[in-house]
Amino acid sequence: MTTAGTPLAPSSKSAETGFYRIFVRDLVVHWRIGIYDYEQDGQQRVRFNVDLLAREATEFDADKYRQVVCYADVVQRIRQLADEGHVNLVETLASRVADLCLADERVVEATVRSEKLDAIDGVSSVGIEITRRKDIAAPDANRVVRFVSDS
Repeated sequence: MTTAGTPLAPSSKSAETGFYRIFVRDLVVHWRIGIYDYEQDGQQRVRFNVDLLAREATEFDADKYRQVVCYADVVQRIRQLADEGHVNLVETLASRVADLCLADERVVEATVRSEKLDAIDGVSSVGIEITRRKDIAAPDANRVVRFVSDS
């Protein structure tokens, strides 16, 4: 599934090249975020959906924990980011989460959706979804941005 909740098309290429996907769905973290004065002192709920494409180990064995990207570690690192202080933009959060995921040498692509759940009355969420890939050479060409607003 993509972070938008739609099924991924079957990909024979992924199976042939030794990739697998891991994901974290609907992680809600309290975060100090926002540009307005009233957002500077309190926390807001931010929901994250993360979809990672990772390379399999040369001799992949899913029963060997150290060979796979651990979704619990991804969740822990996102929660630790919240402790680093105030952030102005939800775009910054998505970017930082993508960067921390791509720091794992096995991860080749990270799609991150970050949504502020309490930003606008009458709207369930507003936010952003980004996709970053390691395999694209141009410094800014690896960023695909789609704004999200669910009501």
